[in-house]
Amino acid sequence: MKRVVWDTIKVFVIFIACTFLFYFGLQMMHAEYEQFHRYDPPEGPSVKVFNNDESIIDRLNIFFRLGE
Repeated sequence: MKRVVWDTIKVFVIFIACTFLFYFGLQMMHAEYEQFHRYDPPEGPSVKVFNNDESIIDRLNIFFRLGE
């Protein structure tokens, strides 16, 4: 009986230690990527993909013709 209790305590302590390690690892990753600006204007020779000058009829025509 004493051996089962000791094994249970060891598993519980290892589980708690791994949980804390995982939690603080996620905290560090969050702090690292929190300052990362994903939506900065692009640099270099970028090309605008969407053209607002097209009408809805033109867009539907392309959609039905190409199946996009």
